[in-house]
Amino acid sequence: MKADLAWGTEAAPDVIDFQGDQRLAKDLGNGIRSLHVGAFVAWLITARVVQGAAAAIVTPASLALFGATYLRAERNRAIGVWAAASALTTAGGPVLGGWLSETFGWSSVFWINPPLALVAVAVLLVFAPKDDLIQRRFDGIGAAILGLALGTLTWALSQIGPSEAWATANAPAQPGTVLTIVVGFGIVGFAVYAFWERRSEHPMTPPRIMENLAFLGLNVATLMTYTGISIVLFLLPFDLVDRRALSSTDAGLAFLPFTLGVGLLSEVFGGLADKIGTRTMLIAGPAGAALAYVWLALGQKECLTLGVIVPMTLLGVSFAVLVAPLTASVISSVDQTDEGLASGINNAASRVAQLAGGALAAGAASFESGYEVGLAVAAATSIAGAFIAVTATPAGTKAAGSGGA
Repeated sequence: MKADLAWGTEAAPDVIDFQGDQRLAKDLGNGIRSLHVGAFVAWLITARVVQGAAAAIVTPASLALFGATYLRAERNRAIGVWAAASALTTAGGPVLGGWLSETFGWSSVFWINPPLALVAVAVLLVFAPKDDLIQRRFDGIGAAILGLALGTLTWALSQIGPSEAWATANAPAQPGTVLTIVVGFGIVGFAVYAFWERRSEHPMTPPRIMENLAFLGLNVATLMTYTGISIVLFLLPFDLVDRRALSSTDAGLAFLPFTLGVGLLSEVFGGLADKIGTRTMLIAGPAGAALAYVWLALGQKECLTLGVIVPMTLLGVSFAVLVAPLTASVISSVDQTDEGLASGINNAASRVAQLAGGALAAGAASFESGYEVGLAVAAATSIAGAFIAVTATPAGTKAAGSGGA
């Protein structure tokens, strides 16, 4: 279909020009060209939706395997290995993606995943333990309500910014009244979702889960912490490429200190959390991340090493300290029968944080000092996440301790 449309885009004007109607040729050629682009964008968006849905299935399932495989006293180290493997493979993504984009075009990056997915399926078929199935029905109505509420709030956050920025982008600025109504609609949507979940026979978030204050607090901490990192990961590439004039490949390399820090140190800090508990690490991780964000904001005029590489290294160490204890604490704060559900909710919290962080960053970036403002917001959310996580975790608690939670 694409080949036919591409051929038509080039050939149609010549055919009609032969008949003497150049205006019609131009109009028809533009129409076919628009149809081609529109069809491509529609397919791209559809494929990304399918990809996101598949990822939403895989990630909670991978975390739930820890509950079925490891004792609570061993989970911090095990999740550290999981986080390390994820970070190390992610480390190659920006570099490989930048090289592919520069060499073969941006669409070539989509060929990375299919062979990896086939290998992963084969490994799971051979090594994954048997499931102890619990019959649950999918709460379609609850999912629709929650999706609508999240979508409206995300759109409202993405509209933050001065009217001059929207004029430059040839997009209409939304009046404050419209944004207020949309935000109100999103908040009402969350209230309706909470009401529905108490009435549903098969709720996505059972009330007994949300009445668990430790579980609720740790998920709010996840939301705050990952909102901060999402803001940074959105804003930093623009600074690297637009202001520092780095190539796509070099900009990807600038993220290596972060991903390698998480990859190489997560298992170490996970094992440490098994021995000393999680409270200290739930403070040190977000606090270090907040310091890294402030450093990035203040180091804009410094050289690349001092202004980017050093704070990104600190950020990698900070998340290595945080990820395994926080994730293990969430899973271990519920009964074993709810661990799969808990991992799904926690993964949803981190994905919502990505939505909120990206939307906030996009709005903040439209202001003159948007980079600094965005990083300040990221630091504030990180500190708030540390406070909430510590409040939700009793003193002396080991997130994966043998005593459970």
